[in-house]
Amino acid sequence: MNRCLSIALLFWSVCSLTIADDRPNILWLTCEDNNVNWVGCYGNPHADTPNIDQLAKEGFQYMHCYANAPVCAPQRSTWITGVHAISMGTHPMRSRYPIPHDKIKYYPDLLKEAGYFVGNDRKTDYNIGGRDDGSPWDTKKTDWESLKNNQPFFMVINSTQSHESKAFGDVNQTKRDPQNVRLAKYHPDIPVIRKNYAHYHDAVKKMDSEIGTALKKLEESGLAENTIVIHNSDHGGVIARSKRYLFNSGTHCPLIIRIPEKFKHLRPGDPGSKVDDLVSFVDMPKTWLDLCGAEKPDYLQGKVFLGPNKEAREYHVSFRTRMDERCDNVRAVRDQRFLLIRNYMPYAPWGQHLNYLWRMEATQAWEAHHRAGKTDAITGRFFGTKPPMELYDTHQDPDNVHNLIDDPKYSDDVNRLSKALDQWQREIFDAGLLPESEVVRRSEQSGKTIYEMVRTKSLYDVEALQSAASTAVEQDPANLDQLYKNLDSDDDGVRYWGIVGLFNLQPKHEVDLNRVRACLEDSSHHVRVMAAWILYRDGDRQAAQKCWNELLESDSYASLKIFNVVDWIGDGIEPYRASMKKCNFSHNGYVDRMKEYMEIH
Repeated sequence: MNRCLSIALLFWSVCSLTIADDRPNILWLTCEDNNVNWVGCYGNPHADTPNIDQLAKEGFQYMHCYANAPVCAPQRSTWITGVHAISMGTHPMRSRYPIPHDKIKYYPDLLKEAGYFVGNDRKTDYNIGGRDDGSPWDTKKTDWESLKNNQPFFMVINSTQSHESKAFGDVNQTKRDPQNVRLAKYHPDIPVIRKNYAHYHDAVKKMDSEIGTALKKLEESGLAENTIVIHNSDHGGVIARSKRYLFNSGTHCPLIIRIPEKFKHLRPGDPGSKVDDLVSFVDMPKTWLDLCGAEKPDYLQGKVFLGPNKEAREYHVSFRTRMDERCDNVRAVRDQRFLLIRNYMPYAPWGQHLNYLWRMEATQAWEAHHRAGKTDAITGRFFGTKPPMELYDTHQDPDNVHNLIDDPKYSDDVNRLSKALDQWQREIFDAGLLPESEVVRRSEQSGKTIYEMVRTKSLYDVEALQSAASTAVEQDPANLDQLYKNLDSDDDGVRYWGIVGLFNLQPKHEVDLNRVRACLEDSSHHVRVMAAWILYRDGDRQAAQKCWNELLESDSYASLKIFNVVDWIGDGIEPYRASMKKCNFSHNGYVDRMKEYMEIH
């Protein structure tokens, strides 16, 4: 019996070793903040990316790969879990709200369970509370000898050379002629912007050099024949109106995968080919787990896009909410051709001042050019408020400057994409259907994480909130009775969308100001803020200012929204200065950033 057991164990050990040897190593070479327009193999003749271009010749170039979030923290939150950040409550920039770590593992945890050595060098920024970002990794540095001795491995190497910060600073010392750049159609053709493009091209070239160094080290270590190489950026960017926005410029990312001969059964075609499959960033963790033979838990929200277990994708969805100190709320859904954007806060301008973004000389020059009255309908649109809905034909209009939403020729596409977005929001429990601090308040009061709270219908009725939000965004006066009905709801979230709907109709359509005035006493501070704004626009500034000042002085959880509203109105801060100075509600430090911008000391 013992002899039989020993033979069985030996057989199992040999089989296990063989399986391990047949599993690929994965080297994931990520970079930051650049869309496809900065990479030569994607068609920009002025791009200088020889190493990435060569990798595309040796591998497979994906032509329709898109980020779910157009900024690092929520996107990397989505990556590390395989769950959309907006499904967990980790979608607001640098918020670090907790998730149920007993229910959601990080994908490197699952890889380790499958026998992989996992490393990350060294960007994390997962935006998740309750767990140290470095905890799932075996190493945070690249040691090729160690990787050789710890196969199979999954290693992430992140280049910071193309980060937005690299586009800051002096733009007059570029290594290329500023005339040799390709401007986006939404940017005015002025010298400073051309110079900033050239400056960032220099940064991307440095990033490409780091990619080349990693590939060379892989070859020298003798690991290339066992290693799948992946390269992509973490989202789009980086000159203003790209990073942080749901247009192509903020979400359309390079993705190149090289698969060695040993694993040719995983290849989507012949080396050097272009792949037209639609790939969403949320698909990546599930795909990596599948390629490595690791467990793929049911909570994963992506699809496998590579290999024999490939799953078809029809639509991709991306999201934007608060970006640093600036409030916003946007969703986008797309197929390979059309991009539909739904703006839940159309009153918030695209180009609202963001302290970090305004460090860039191109942003400052663009704003000055606009203020001087020199922009046109396309180059000046960035500084205006948004329509409730946008539709772009990305084949004909890759810069997304011609909104087709009112063209009846595309009504079927609008309906199709809108239904797909609605279904997605219900399926993933969209946690952004209320203002951030309202969601946090519900979560804290319930004692549940946001992930758990939004999946509890009595605490967060996704369908009811989605319906109320849709009615508010439509801006249809035929919805007035429904909006008033929503104001009477027991759910303060439905009431919030009721008052937002009235705001969206005013001043083009008359609204019942008595109903609005009653909302100044609502239990939801966000309802009060929007009700006061309606009164302000109707001329009762005293009532509005009184409401906002009282909320600020009581450290309201809606304080950041009030700072934003006052700035959007543009009538000055003097009536609020004293109250703003007294306000101690932090909102993760972003209230102080608004104070800095407004020069409140």
